[in-house]
Amino acid sequence: MNTTLNKWAVAIALGLASAVACAGDVEIKAPWVRGTVAGQQATGAFMELSSRDGATLVGASSPVAGAVEIHEMRMEGNIMKMRQIPRLELPAGKPLTLGPGGYHVMLLNLKQPLRKGDTVPLTLQIEGSDKKVETLQIAAPVRDLTAATNEHKH
Repeated sequence: MNTTLNKWAVAIALGLASAVACAGDVEIKAPWVRGTVAGQQATGAFMELSSRDGATLVGASSPVAGAVEIHEMRMEGNIMKMRQIPRLELPAGKPLTLGPGGYHVMLLNLKQPLRKGDTVPLTLQIEGSDKKVETLQIAAPVRDLTAATNEHKH
């Protein structure tokens, strides 16, 4: 992974306590990104978001991707479909899990493969109940390509 990205990610990771990040009343726990194979151009970022007063995820970016989008996956009939959504509501007082097979942050047009052990810097744009948009920078560790939501690092 790019040395500059690693230094940036390490600086963010050292500033975070217990893999929890906060902006305003929004808390992010256990962020992670699914690893890729050579030539793969997209992957997902996952985490748990919670907001005391209610907020909205309105955007995201990362230096490892040409584009970052908020997505949802859901069953339509007998077919699982994925689509981009413009915003994701974070209900007051209720954690919302972004995970495989549901809501997630999609990293597109990847600039390099993401390997287990790498750290991906992500910037989330959060709109508070006051309609003010704040940015929240997090460092998400890359897990194995086959990682599931309940995988824990010890």
